[in-house]
Amino acid sequence: MAAAPTVRRRRLGIELRRLRERLGGTVEEIAARLDWSPSKLSRIENARIGVRVSDVRLLLESYRVGEGHKGEVLALAQAATEQGWWAEYRDVMAGEFGTFVALEDEARTAFSFQTYAVPGLLQSRDYAHRILSSGRAIAVSTRRQIERRVDLRMRRQEVLRRDDPMTLSAVIDESVLLRAIAGRDVMQAQMLALLEVAALPNVRIHVLPLDVEREPIFADDFTLLDFAPAYDVTFPDVVYLENLSTTAVLQRDEVTHMYRLSWESLSSVCLSVDESLRRISRAAERWGASG
Repeated sequence: MAAAPTVRRRRLGIELRRLRERLGGTVEEIAARLDWSPSKLSRIENARIGVRVSDVRLLLESYRVGEGHKGEVLALAQAATEQGWWAEYRDVMAGEFGTFVALEDEARTAFSFQTYAVPGLLQSRDYAHRILSSGRAIAVSTRRQIERRVDLRMRRQEVLRRDDPMTLSAVIDESVLLRAIAGRDVMQAQMLALLEVAALPNVRIHVLPLDVEREPIFADDFTLLDFAPAYDVTFPDVVYLENLSTTAVLQRDEVTHMYRLSWESLSSVCLSVDESLRRISRAAERWGASG
């Protein structure tokens, strides 16, 4: 797992490269001026290594950057050296999941498609606990590990309620509303939690109905992230996939474009937001009914 926020480091590298090119200097020329190796500067610009704030200051002075913009870039450099909050959960983030959590924390928008369970960012604590405990049937997890994973999932949800929140558009298969992941009380509470979070202006939940004919797209559950541009540079989308044995963070344009088209196709045959919330409300009533 990357020690520093990936997107911040990439933003910093992009701006340092832009400032160098504006000056008209080559990597070799600037590196020689600072008594660096050209590979060091190249790796900084391509976000392949971290960079000290003092080194960024030297570059900005070399590029004759004004005080106002210098302060902005130095603040970005400082943020890029700091570990994200998720670093304390390294022990329960296997595979590429840690990379995804870092990217998710800095994404502008997330598009989620789920066929089996409520998306993690929308799960209640009890529902999440049941989901994360279910893996004990095929893999050994201690109680502490499960609690840590639940805590991590709850912490991730803060992206929806922070000062500059992520926008989440979730497509949930209607079967998710009907599937008894846990007891009736937990299921009802989860449906009510969906209705509560759907009231946020940055959250849109669409139900993919079981009784509407649609073009069959047999896709895995996935989350597509996109990012705000930095200094007029657009960052590529990222797709996160997870199955029983592996996790994958994919950034190739042809792959992310395919998943964006899949999400658009699926969302086009979903119920409206209002009708989706009515279905969720009816599901809450059913789960709350005795017996």
